Amino acid sequence: MADHDPSTALLLDRFLREVVDLLSPVAIWAHGSLGGGDYQPGRSDIDLIAVLDGRCTAQQSRGLDLLHRRLVEEVPLAAKLHCGYLPRTELADVRIEHLTWAHQELFHRTVTPVTRRELHLFGVVLHGPSPTRLLPPITQDALAAFLVEEMRGPWREALAKPQLWRQDGWVDFGMLALARASETLKSGRLVTKAEAIDLLADEWGAPAEVVDDIRARRYGTPAPATPEWIARRARLTTEFLHSALESTTMEREGVEPSA
Repeated sequence: MADHDPSTALLLDRFLREVVDLLSPVAIWAHGSLGGGDYQPGRSDIDLIAVLDGRCTAQQSRGLDLLHRRLVEEVPLAAKLHCGYLPRTELADVRIEHLTWAHQELFHRTVTPVTRRELHLFGVVLHGPSPTRLLPPITQDALAAFLVEEMRGPWREALAKPQLWRQDGWVDFGMLALARASETLKSGRLVTKAEAIDLLADEWGAPAEVVDDIRARRYGTPAPATPEWIARRARLTTEFLHSALESTTMEREGVEPSA
């Protein structure tokens, strides 16, 4: 991983050694910002997928939990490391939830069509064969259906919870995910977060204050956030997303959005 900063390379080298000793994985791949060329050390998540011969046993799951927690204690950057653990025999089924370490805990979740498309387009091989040799491709129709369903369901549900939008992470996720998903629906492209910020500003007419805030926190030095700004940002973000989600899903269905 010579193209990444030294601290990230050291963390990945150590993680690979320890997880190979523990699980003997078939393959380990990086995706997200690491693969897409928009990685920001200490700010971006380190998104990985490990392919295993079978599901983790209870003993292996405990070992994984200990491995990740020890890394977080000893290497602060490891708090950004996320990894899904997929049995080789279940790679083709997008509905199956797999053991995952993220946000400093173990739980189960699916590997989304977006992640699968990322792995095919620009997945980085850290160990074993490439994603194109093991992972079935995702069709454009399947990818589009997933994105629209996310907009109709989970994203709308999140907008009904005002407290979420007082958090930096939710503002970033909601705004950037909207721009990225919309571009994928329109052109089929997967775009980086940097490109999504530009799309928000240039094509969506998103609130400039919010766009500048996201850009500063990801690529620059943000100003201290006051309670007044946090409340204003939450209102601007949710108002924009309500309208943008409606227009995107209605356009997809060939229906005029309501005034």
